[in-house]
Amino acid sequence: MTSRGHGSRVLPRSFYRRPTLDVARDLLGKMLVHRSGDGLTTGFIVESEAYIGESDPACHAARGPTPRNEPLYGEPGHAYVYLNYGMHYLVNAVTEEAGVPAAVLIRALEPVSGIELMQARRQRRRAGGPGVSRHELCRGPGNLTCAMGITLDDNRADLTRSAGAGLWIEDRGKTIDDIGRSSRIGIRVGTDRPWRCFVIGHPSVSGRSAGP
Repeated sequence: MTSRGHGSRVLPRSFYRRPTLDVARDLLGKMLVHRSGDGLTTGFIVESEAYIGESDPACHAARGPTPRNEPLYGEPGHAYVYLNYGMHYLVNAVTEEAGVPAAVLIRALEPVSGIELMQARRQRRRAGGPGVSRHELCRGPGNLTCAMGITLDDNRADLTRSAGAGLWIEDRGKTIDDIGRSSRIGIRVGTDRPWRCFVIGHPSVSGRSAGP
């Protein structure tokens, strides 16, 4: 990744009110920020996946609206956080127009700030196991939320606002030189769709990270 040297700005709602595949690609290099009572953690997004509509068997909207997936049908630019298999929280950015259920799963980050806090959170999850390297901290969507301290309390968070505690995404002037695409991973249906985007060769990417 390279830097243009510009200042940071919170991504506006119009960024998310676009085709989900475009948002998934353009989120690479943007910074996910989480501020809680424990402190501030940040990281550049290096891997993402698109989930689009009721016709996508891997999307939570495949069975239509439910209380759980309600945020998917809401206004773009909000977070959709859910508990996966009763083990890990996963964080998504809602996209498209309101009423169109779609989102981008954030799969991996390159940690930037709050590293010690991230390590402490991951260490607690490992129950006293060995230390976690920097590039492992946010490799994979469950590890990412653990390290960042993202929970169901962040579900429906407005990603376009940065005041006080909360969750948002910024543009820090990073550009991506090499973007790879592949089928989505970690799912059992809809695996034929090449809707995963990643920074080629980046050590924090959770799956295959080589090739265009």
